[in-house]
Amino acid sequence: MPNKRIQSSGRLAPYACRPEESSRLHYEPADPYRTAFERDCDRIVHSSAFRRLMRKTQVFIYLEGDLFRTRLTHTIEVSRAARTIALNLSLNPDLAEAAALAHDLGHTPFGHAGEEELERLMLPYGGFEHNAQALRIVTCLERHYPGFDGLNLTFETLESIAKHNGPVRNKIPFALNEYNRQHDLRLDTWPNLEAQIASIADDIAYNCHDVHDGLRARQFGVDEVERLPLIGPKFKRIKSANPNADESRCLYQALSGAFAELVADVLQTTRRILREAKPECSDDIRLMGAATARFSPDMEEQIGEIGRFLTTRMYRNDSMEGERTKGRRVLQELFEVFLSDSRLLPPEWNTRFVAKDGERARARLVADYIAGMTDRFAIQTHSRLMNSASRAD
Repeated sequence: MPNKRIQSSGRLAPYACRPEESSRLHYEPADPYRTAFERDCDRIVHSSAFRRLMRKTQVFIYLEGDLFRTRLTHTIEVSRAARTIALNLSLNPDLAEAAALAHDLGHTPFGHAGEEELERLMLPYGGFEHNAQALRIVTCLERHYPGFDGLNLTFETLESIAKHNGPVRNKIPFALNEYNRQHDLRLDTWPNLEAQIASIADDIAYNCHDVHDGLRARQFGVDEVERLPLIGPKFKRIKSANPNADESRCLYQALSGAFAELVADVLQTTRRILREAKPECSDDIRLMGAATARFSPDMEEQIGEIGRFLTTRMYRNDSMEGERTKGRRVLQELFEVFLSDSRLLPPEWNTRFVAKDGERARARLVADYIAGMTDRFAIQTHSRLMNSASRAD
């Protein structure tokens, strides 16, 4: 019998997701000490894909320095914000955390440049999209349990991964289509509110920590940060109150304050929407005509300006184009060499490659293998294979 600690549904809002009502594709008996969503969190954290996030690029290539955020540290920051928001809205914090922990599992090495390159390479074979790849990882590619492939996560966590950015109605990615045929994730509806919270926590986290990393990497200066909305006024006020303090300390406190203000804005705006809509169950959230978890219009404008600044001064900065180009070239050459000679894949992957029928299925397997690589492993593998090819010539 479950202990009393897990009988927490009475503290949840009527539109929150309840673990005792959840289901999995493959039946498993309930755990006596953890709710279904807590088990999902544990399975994600113990997965191979989650460990690899430690050496995957957030913005700056993993090898460039040990102080920049990686996909793993970013994911942890998102999960903490998601729990805070969920708890304050009387939602299920464990589901919000599971959605946050899984949201970046499908990212390739070398950040967005790597994803764009794998998208290009996979265009003739059904395409590639990181949210769909995350679903593929947790339903197929993780192979630890004797009774099933994947992690056998709950419906609510799977829908969070598949559509945390909103309904998926047009051009449904390959991996979502493939899985949805056997387990309907209701792709045309909004996800549960906990998933929406995880998604907006992602926006909060990267808009704050990317400013921190960008300044540390000298992609822009303090004078530019001072002109940013939300962050700039806080920084000036803190610096004025602490004239002898290091600018780095003042910036850290300003970013912390901006983070807190963004969370407060989401809470206030989402509460207002909930009061007006009066949802009575989680399905009412799914059937809303728009996102329930939102920033206010004024905050949306401010965070949009920060995002545009980061795009111009950091994400698409010419000074980083060399690294982006190197990453794209590494993935392109790995994809081409593995697709042309599967013997270069590890034995277990080569066995699966040979068993695949048709180039489309084989290309998908190669993409699965490459997408799972860390930055360092991709670079090392590329160097080894290219050096071997040079010696053979």
